[in-house]
Formats: sequence, C-alpha cells, structure tokens
Amino acid sequence: MDPLSKRSLGKTGVEVTILGFGGGMLGRAAENEALRTVEAAYDAGLNLFDTAPHYGQGLSEVRMGAVLRQKWRETYVLSTKVGRYLLPPSKEFPLYRSPDAKGLDFNEVFDYSRDGTLRAIDQSMARLGISSIDCLLIHDVDVWSHGSRDAYLTYFKQSMNECYPVLDDLRKQGVIKAVGVGVNEVDVCMDFARAGDFDFFDLAGRYTLLEQGGLGDFLPLCLERNIGIMLGGPYNSGILATGAKEGAKYNYKPARAKILNVVQRIEAVCARYSVPLAAAALQFPLGHPSVTSVIPGTDATSQVERNIDWMLLDIPADLWAELKHEGLLHRDAPVPSF
Repeated sequence: MDPLSKRSLGKTGVEVTILGFGGGMLGRAAENEALRTVEAAYDAGLNLFDTAPHYGQGLSEVRMGAVLRQKWRETYVLSTKVGRYLLPPSKEFPLYRSPDAKGLDFNEVFDYSRDGTLRAIDQSMARLGISSIDCLLIHDVDVWSHGSRDAYLTYFKQSMNECYPVLDDLRKQGVIKAVGVGVNEVDVCMDFARAGDFDFFDLAGRYTLLEQGGLGDFLPLCLERNIGIMLGGPYNSGILATGAKEGAKYNYKPARAKILNVVQRIEAVCARYSVPLAAAALQFPLGHPSVTSVIPGTDATSQVERNIDWMLLDIPADLWAELKHEGLLHRDAPVPSF
C-alpha cells in the first residue's frame, strides 16, 4: 500500500495522502526531535498534517508551524480544531496541569460560541504562523470529554447553533476548504452528521483492527453522503502498536484482561503470516472506501520511517480472511485489496 497515494477528502476535492501526520503527541517530544519529525514527514512526501490547540496546550501547533511555514503552501494540507482557546494562568485560575502532561503554560477553555470559535481560529493562526487553514474541526464535543450526556448535549447545541455557522460561512467564502468534527464516539458523529453538512470526521480509535463499531450505521451514512474519514488513533492509543504486553494502553488507560486477550489472538494470527500487528492495524482502516487517511500520532523521526515501512508491507488476503473466520474481525468489514 503506497502511503503517498492520495484520496479525496469526502466531496471537497482536497487530495490527501492516505498516510497523514497526527500531531497529538508532538507537544510531548523534545524540541529538536519534534521539529525533525515534522520535517521528516514532509520530506517523505506526506501532505496531511493535523493538529489542535489541545495538543500540548498549543505546543503542537507552534512546532508544526515552525516547519510548515517554511514550505510552499500548496504542498500540504493543514488541519486544526476549534472548541478550545488558551489563556495564560492567573491568580483566579492558576495553571492546571496533570502530573504527566507537557506543553505550553496555558489553561484551556472550552468554548463553542461564535466569539470563542473566532478567538480559537485567530490563536491557532498566530501559533502556526500560517494565515490559511485548509480543514477546521469542531473538537471533543462528546460525553468522554465533558463527563456526562447532559454536558455533552449542552455543548452540542452550542456548537451547532454558534460554532458550526461560523465554519460553514468560512467554507462558503472559500476561506477554508473543509468542515469536520473530531471525536472518539460513533454516536456523536451520527448526531453531527444528522444536524449539519460536514465534509469529514476525525474519528479516533473507533474503526480499527480491534473494533469496528462504525460499520453499523455511521460508515454507511458516510458512503451515502460522501463524507470522508480521517482515521485517528489507528493503534487504539497504543495497544495495536505495542501488542498485548503488560501496561499496554487502550483508550489512554492500561488495557483490561478482556482487551489484552483479544489482541493476543489477533497477534497470533498476524504472526502466522509474519506480519507485524501494527502494520495490519495501520492498513486495515483504509480498506473502507470512506476512510481517506490514517493519521497516527507521531513524535519521533523513527516513527515516521516505521509507519511508512508498515504501509509498504504486503499483507496477504488470507490474513484478513483468518481474522474474520476466528471472529476477530467483523465479517462485513471491507479489507485492503491493493
């Protein structure tokens, strides 16, 4: 599978490489390595770069922009997100940072209002040092991020009443090329797909080698409406890259025994065909015609090289067939046939 082959992002006509660059981990790397990583991805020919204010409290955008703003603008597609803006800490709101977090010393403010959306866009452009953004997504309007369904519904209503019209207007003016939603929940994607005219979704971790919940209603709807998918989290936050070892992460937490067992069984099938688990995980989502690109989080040059190598690996059709036969892959899941 050629990682540099391109697909159109839904109905937008925006052409992106099927392997993209996810900036979610970029704020955690050492400065020089982070910059080298973005440079390595660009030099390798990847043209889709995705980031967000949330990633490293703005540091991912700063680092990505430091490299990309030196490149010819037409050679890459830049995606970032709205729904949060950043504020410096104060006496009233001291810096909040979880013990393991890294990034800039700013606090995040959830805000899906019109003014909050415009503020987030202006801040992102300033951090990136780039005055045009191709793709904008409404970020983290979901139960997982906000803690309850009631809170989610409140933010969903605000995002559709205030944030979405801003993005839709920018799209109509030609200021941006695509409007999307970035979340971790299939049901939330369905809510947004019914409520507005979205070009694509960044669905993280919900259509992977480990779980294919989107096959029921969501992906058929995407096919019907020509909505593209940037597939974030193809390794389910780690376990499909590391394998079922002790401490392996699933949904950003140590995986439970049930998940470890399933992954062990998938690994065993992959081993019979001498295929790394991570290679199968990276290629699998691209078998679905709605999946435009996979965008694994990357924070080292070695990971750029590794992801490209895994994409180039030939995976026999019998591997996918055996996974289905063993009940480890949904029987209706389309598989890569390149």
